Amino acid sequence: MINTHQMDGTDFQKSVWEQLLAIPRGKTRTYKQIAEAIGHPSSYRAVANACRANPTPITIPCHRAVRSDGSLGGYSGEGGVATKARLLSEEGAL
Repeated sequence: MINTHQMDGTDFQKSVWEQLLAIPRGKTRTYKQIAEAIGHPSSYRAVANACRANPTPITIPCHRAVRSDGSLGGYSGEGGVATKARLLSEEGAL
């Protein structure tokens, strides 16, 4: 298991990354759901920014975070949103 506490990032970012690690393969959560889970319900944009700052985008599965309307949003990993869509499709989430 990844220990996000040993990674460079703010406490807020680390709490987001912990939530990302808790999302099961083949499932997604909205940025808003993640914000609510960490006790900052109105900070969904900050959650998206924490996903963008994720130093290990495959290991910490930020591709599983999506917008409230179901659209994919962004992806900072190599290949951008196309890679996010491929990863989610391979996991059976799309």
